[in-house]
Amino acid sequence: MKTRSPSPDDATRARGARASLGIAVARLGRDQRGATAVEFSLVAVPFFALIFAIFNTAFAIFAANTLETAVADTARLIRTGQAQTSGLTADTFKAKICGQLVYMFNCNAGLYVDVETYPTFGTIALSLPLDTNKNLKTTGYAFTPGHGGDIVVVRAFYAWPIIVNGLGNNFTNLGNGDLLLAATSAFRNEPFSW
Repeated sequence: MKTRSPSPDDATRARGARASLGIAVARLGRDQRGATAVEFSLVAVPFFALIFAIFNTAFAIFAANTLETAVADTARLIRTGQAQTSGLTADTFKAKICGQLVYMFNCNAGLYVDVETYPTFGTIALSLPLDTNKNLKTTGYAFTPGHGGDIVVVRAFYAWPIIVNGLGNNFTNLGNGDLLLAATSAFRNEPFSW
């Protein structure tokens, strides 16, 4: 068999192909048309995680403030004696609170209200109504609004669902991954005659 020796044309073509490949690679390196899309794809996940964490936190804070306001406003009915003289029950008192929590809360299924009287402010002992799994208890809440001059503590609890969790903003405190919202109002009833 006879082997053919490379001709000068073959060498020239090989150098030309290498040069063309080098030029193509250099041109690709200088091409900026997709740079923005590539850069955004690198920062998209942390960006959206931050946005979801901000919205999650903002909604939880807004819900907590809404619950605090509703409890403070409704507790005034007890403080002034309107709840006692009009015969409000635990359910109707809860409904008054729920009337102010229309849009953000599933009030009938998730709000728990505890109203208790104490002989002095120093004897008030409060604990969270959690079961052994760190979930909100659904029973054992009292409704004793007291008489004129009594010390009363009104508390409301709600398990706020956390939509996005695990993005570095883990502020849940219940066993099921929800956030316990608690609102408290402590006061001495006005000296009404009842």
